[in-house]
Amino acid sequence: MAQMRNIGIMAHVDAGKTTVSERILFYTGKSRRIGDVDDGTTQMDWMEQEQQRGITIQSAATTCFWHNTQINLIDTPGHVDFTAEVERSLRVLDGAVAVFCAVGGVQPQSETVWRQANKYHVPRIAFINKLDRTGANYLHVLKQIEEKLHTKPLALQLPIYQQEELLGLIDLITMQYLQFDESSQGATVISSPIPSEHLEQAQEARDQMLDTLSTYSEELITLLLEEAEIPQDLILSELRRLTIARELTPVLMGSALKNKGVQPLLDAVTHFLPDPFELGDVPAKLVSKNKREEIAISRLSTKDFVALIFKIQQDKESGALCYARVYAGSIKSGTMVLNVGKEKKERIGKLYRMHARTPEQINELKAGDVGVIQGFKLAQTGDTITDGLNVVLESIDFPEPVISIAIEPKSLADLDKLKEVMTLLQREDPTFLLKENSETGQLLISGMGELHLDVLTTRARDDFKAQFNVGKPQVSYRESIEGSATLTETFDRPINGKESFAGLTLHVAPNERGAGNRITNELAKTLPDELQQAIIRGIEASLASGIVMGYACLDIHVTIQSVQYNEELAHEVAYQSLGAILTEKACTEANPILLEPVMAVIIEVPNDYVGEVISKLTTRGGIVMGVDMQDNIQLLDVQAPLTKMFGYSTELRSQSQGRASFSMKFSHYEKKTN
Repeated sequence: MAQMRNIGIMAHVDAGKTTVSERILFYTGKSRRIGDVDDGTTQMDWMEQEQQRGITIQSAATTCFWHNTQINLIDTPGHVDFTAEVERSLRVLDGAVAVFCAVGGVQPQSETVWRQANKYHVPRIAFINKLDRTGANYLHVLKQIEEKLHTKPLALQLPIYQQEELLGLIDLITMQYLQFDESSQGATVISSPIPSEHLEQAQEARDQMLDTLSTYSEELITLLLEEAEIPQDLILSELRRLTIARELTPVLMGSALKNKGVQPLLDAVTHFLPDPFELGDVPAKLVSKNKREEIAISRLSTKDFVALIFKIQQDKESGALCYARVYAGSIKSGTMVLNVGKEKKERIGKLYRMHARTPEQINELKAGDVGVIQGFKLAQTGDTITDGLNVVLESIDFPEPVISIAIEPKSLADLDKLKEVMTLLQREDPTFLLKENSETGQLLISGMGELHLDVLTTRARDDFKAQFNVGKPQVSYRESIEGSATLTETFDRPINGKESFAGLTLHVAPNERGAGNRITNELAKTLPDELQQAIIRGIEASLASGIVMGYACLDIHVTIQSVQYNEELAHEVAYQSLGAILTEKACTEANPILLEPVMAVIIEVPNDYVGEVISKLTTRGGIVMGVDMQDNIQLLDVQAPLTKMFGYSTELRSQSQGRASFSMKFSHYEKKTN
C-alpha cells in the first residue's frame, strides 16, 4: 500500500522556499523543466503578480510521488503580510519542511511560521539552503535553530567544500559521499565512499549525531556503550519516532538553486514525517441543539465522511474552488454534503487534485487527501463538511487586519461591480475585510499591511476588471476605557405590538491590556438561559460597534450584576437590546480612550548605517527593544506605531543605499497619545 505525506514548505521570504518546491517537482517527475523565481517561470508561483514581484502570495498545492509515497505538497508564502496563507495551510498539514538561508539563518518570519506550526502540533524537518553563497555558515544556523526556535536540531549531513564551492554532502547515516551530476541538473545522485581527507571529520560528525540521538533512545545508548555496530534501520526508526513526537528536528542541507541536496530531503520527508493514518484520532465537537460535546473521529473510519475547508480561491471561469482536507471517509462527485456550521446541504460538483493552478479532475476524495471541490456557494474558510454527521472540526484562527484604505468607484455605474469583486476577494481571504459606512456610503477595505492591500487592489483591477480609485492608508484603531461605571436601566417598549419589560444592571471596567474583552455573568439561575444569552449577545454587539468613534472595543470587562424579570412580559429582544444600550452608555461614562496598533519591526541593516537608521526611527516614534549582531549586519528589534511607519521602505532604502531590509507585523495595541 502506497504511503502518503501531507507536507508544507515554509520559510522567511527569500530563503529559497519556492526554489526548493520547484526542484521537488522536477526530481519527482511532476514537471519536465525547473522553474526559476528570477525568470518568473515557476509553477508554484503561478499568479502574474507572484512572478512579477518574485514572492509567493498564495499557497499553492500539488501532488507528486517519490518512490512509493504520494506527497501532497503546499508551498506557502514567506512574507509576513500573507501569514494567513501559512496559518490555514499548517492547520491541515501533517508535517512541514522549514527552509532556512545558510547566510540569513533564523529570520523573523522563520520564527513566526515555526510558532504557527507549534500551535497545530506539526512535526518538522529543516533544510539549510543556499550553502553555495558567500558567508554561508551551517553551524551558525544550527545554533540559531536551537536558541531561537527552542528545538533540538540534529544535523544528518556534512557539507563538503572546495574553497567556497559546495561540492557535495556526506550522509552521516549511510556514511556515503553524495554528489549531484550537473549535466542532468542534479537529477543523478552519485554515491561514493567518503574521501579520505574528510573521513575523520565525517566520523566526528556522525559520533556527535549518534551521541545526541542516544539521549532519547535506551536501545541506541546500549549499543554505543557496547561499541557495537549501529543498524541503519534503528537510526531511521528512532529519528522518525522523535520527529513525529516533536522532540527533535532532523536537519538536511544543500543548495536548491545549484540542484544539490533536494533528493535526500525528499528521502527525509518519507523517512521521518508521518503518514496521516499514523496520527491519532481527530478531535472534533458533536453539535446538538444547546451544546457541543468533545469527541474523537478515527482517521481509519470508512463510515463517516468528515473534511475541513481551509482555503477558497476564486476562479473567473469555475467560480469558488474550495480546498478541503479529508480526515475520514470518502466522497464522490455529485454527492450532497452537510455544511455543519451553516446548517445547509450543498451538492459537490467536480472534484480536483490541483497542480498549482492546473486542475486534474478525479472521481473521489479519500481520507488523508487534500483536494478541491467545485460547486459550493455557501462554504467559507474553516467550515466543516460531512455526509450528515453533526460534528465540527477545530476551525482556523486568523489575525485581525490593522491597516485600511478607502476605495471609490470611478463612476456610479462601477459601484455594484466593485462591491461584487471585493466581496469575492473577502470570501477568498479571511484577513481581507470590506466595510461600507452606512452614513457616507464610503467603502473601506482592511488587510495585514500595505503590500497585502496593494496585491488585492491590483488583482481587483487586473483579474476582475473593477474600476476604482484608492485613498491613502488608514489605521484600524480600537476603543477601550480607563475608568469604570455601573448603570441600571429598564426596557419597557412594545415588541411586535405586545408589551415587554426587562431590567438590567451592568458594571464595566478595564481589562488587562492585551487580554481582550471579558463578560462575567453573575445571574446564576435568576433568569432563563435563553434570556441570559440574549443579554450576552447584546453586550458583544455593542463592544463590536464601538463607543465614540465606531471602532471595535478591546480589553473591556463587563459584569452582568443583576436583572429585573417579569415572566409574562419577558422577551429576548428586550434583554438583547438592553444589553447593547447599557454597555454603550456605561462605557461612555467610563472614560473611553483610543488604542492604536503598535508594530514589531525587525530591521536588518549593515553596520555602516545603523546610527542613521536608529536616529530616523526615533523620529517615527520607534523604540529599539534589542540589537542582535551577526557578522557585518545588525538586527534591530523595534516597536513603532503603525501610523508612523507608512512609507518606511522608501526611507530605509535611501538611508542604506538599498542594503537594509525590514519586516513588520502587528504586536499589540496601546493608548494613542496624540
